[in-house]
Amino acid sequence: MNNETATAVSLNPVSIARLILFSAIGIFFFFVPVEVAGKSTIPLDHIVSWIRTHQADGAAFYALLLIIAGGIYPFVRGNWRKDTTHTIFSLLKVAGVLVSLMAFFEFGPAALFEKDMLPFLFNKLVIPVGLIVPIGAIFLAFLISYGLLELIGVLFQPVMRPLFKTPGKSAIDAVASFVGSYSIGLLITNRVYKSGQYSAKEAAIIATGFSTVSATFMVIVAKTLGLMEIWNLFFWSALAITFIVTAITVRLFPLSRMDDRADQPEQEQLEHPRFKQAVLEGVAANEQAEPLLINIRRNFLEGLLMAMSILPSIMSVGLIGLLVAKYTPLFDWMGYLFYPFTALAQLGEPLAVAKAAATGLAEMFLPALLMAEGAVAAKFVTGCVAISSVLFFSASIPCILSTEIPLTIRQMLIIWYQRVALTILLSTPVAFYAERLIG
Repeated sequence: MNNETATAVSLNPVSIARLILFSAIGIFFFFVPVEVAGKSTIPLDHIVSWIRTHQADGAAFYALLLIIAGGIYPFVRGNWRKDTTHTIFSLLKVAGVLVSLMAFFEFGPAALFEKDMLPFLFNKLVIPVGLIVPIGAIFLAFLISYGLLELIGVLFQPVMRPLFKTPGKSAIDAVASFVGSYSIGLLITNRVYKSGQYSAKEAAIIATGFSTVSATFMVIVAKTLGLMEIWNLFFWSALAITFIVTAITVRLFPLSRMDDRADQPEQEQLEHPRFKQAVLEGVAANEQAEPLLINIRRNFLEGLLMAMSILPSIMSVGLIGLLVAKYTPLFDWMGYLFYPFTALAQLGEPLAVAKAAATGLAEMFLPALLMAEGAVAAKFVTGCVAISSVLFFSASIPCILSTEIPLTIRQMLIIWYQRVALTILLSTPVAFYAERLIG
């Protein structure tokens, strides 16, 4: 939303009331714990839990259909031929369909049906993700489509350049990624970069520093780790740690050395005092938004497409990761890269946390899967790593490679290592506090 549009909007009570009401609905479903039948959690989680409890067979069949559709989709669209990366991940999705059929119909090698293999992936991860992403997308409409995003963007402008070396408008990208998805954030970032409004450095910072998994996926991580009891502490801590880590990594190689010239650098000038400007832009976005039912329908369909994309990858890449973690020493070796940091943090299970953190490079859910039975502090740190590391091969890295943002795999691997190490150190004090809360 530009200043001219915002200036033309009047601060009429009806517009402000609608901005407040729609924002409040979104905030309620994602961030306000409600106790139902003795269980205190956010309303979105209650909805998904009810479906899984009362429609278990239907939810499993629905998840299988999504996976099959997701495996076919790249070949229908022709995306599988785009480049080598797309071809590899399209074939992995086909593999995901095959192992999902094995999980659903319960056939195949006995080793795959140990409780921490296919049953865990399909029942404890894929089904909740398949439900939470589309249902969560419905309520995300209230957070991202009716002015709250723009309001937050203006309010956060003063911190973006000093802390993250990015323009004020990148606050919108950051919030879009966290409350929407990394794919939405990367889409915005790539579009703005191609228009010349971001430098290569700014686009790379946003892509590797803010484009993490969405709030809906964070619910899955928290549920897997048994942290829904302290959901708000986990969510806001992971958000803050993600941004603090980004503020540090932008000052380290390779991000610090990237080209910082933009064709159209942003001139951050406000027509009004900042709070009024924020409200004006929020109201302007609200008044220009499409009708609620249209937005909900679009968000729901995008959520279905995202679930179709991610579920087959979870089944294939996730299973490969679990098999490699259980039957090979690869992640043990990689874990030693982070052992100095987990040992320094004095976590009770330093090598286990280090190993779990290393698996996140393959798939962001793997750390949560491996530490699901760990101590509270270890689970908390692992959950923060899953969110804050941002980069993983099953989704975000291929997405970045498909944009025009000039990042190489080597650069992303360096950034990933920096982010994981810093997250371990920064999340540990909060993790010990969380352990005291849960007891």
